[in-house]
Amino acid sequence: MITRSQVRAAADRIHGRIRRTPLVEADPGAFAPAAKVWLKLEQLQHTGSFKARGAVNRLLSGAEEGQLTEAGVVAASGGNAGLAVAHAAAQQGVTARVYLPGNAPAVKVAKLGKLGAHVVQVGEKYADAYEAATKQAAETGALFCHAYDQPDICAGQGTLGEELLEQTHGELDTILLAVGGGGLMAGVAAATEARARVIGVEPRTIPTLGTALAAGEPVDVEVSGVAADSLGATRLGDIAYAVATRAGVNSVLVDDEDIIAARKLLWDQHRLVVEHGTATAWAALLTGAYQPGEGERIAVVLCGANTDVTDLA
Repeated sequence: MITRSQVRAAADRIHGRIRRTPLVEADPGAFAPAAKVWLKLEQLQHTGSFKARGAVNRLLSGAEEGQLTEAGVVAASGGNAGLAVAHAAAQQGVTARVYLPGNAPAVKVAKLGKLGAHVVQVGEKYADAYEAATKQAAETGALFCHAYDQPDICAGQGTLGEELLEQTHGELDTILLAVGGGGLMAGVAAATEARARVIGVEPRTIPTLGTALAAGEPVDVEVSGVAADSLGATRLGDIAYAVATRAGVNSVLVDDEDIIAARKLLWDQHRLVVEHGTATAWAALLTGAYQPGEGERIAVVLCGANTDVTDLA
């Protein structure tokens, strides 16, 4: 469980080490009867995703507590979390070892190498990489960075929510964001609780949040589809579930073909390059999976851009 006070502490801790990303208005009138829709351009964050916020907070917090040693840090990731940890480790001058599934996108593997991380590809699922990473951390004493289910990670991601409230001067009703393991959702919902509602948007093929809410606890789901490389957690995190139930976060589902169309539309109409997982949130508005109310003020989080751009031409 995390609270807004932890998010605020994270914001103070990482100030000056992450980017304050732009908030721009989408096409006026395109989503009537909604009064206003903004795009939060978090894909412009360091390493190309929101994950930098949580990773930097995790390492700085670990350093404060004496947990960051010469053994460095270790992470398991589908790609983006590993990039963020490698970036944060470089900031702190420590080594990073990142475990990825064998099917991780080549663009993310290449970027990890450029950031100086030692990359180890294991198995075909995030769960395989996770098992190997936790074993490595236990054996070496390296600081383990979970991709989405640690308080420091979630609190760091929540600083995006604080930014949104500041950028909209508190005049914000709803935040649409993609959900995989739920770290971003947990942090943002904690940051904006009682001030703005959070809607988690999920591929119909990986409904971690919706399934957990229906079951009354996080449960495993099958992982497939175009967004599996970034939203491919097999279950919602425990922190995310606790925050979602406390803050009343709801889930809406979109199909793969709608995610693909939303991603292309962001490029064609706005010249914004995003991942399929990121386009999931935008697809909710385009398809009517989420229908705005009269005068509703909505922010759509574009959370990552580590993607192969060759299919956007």
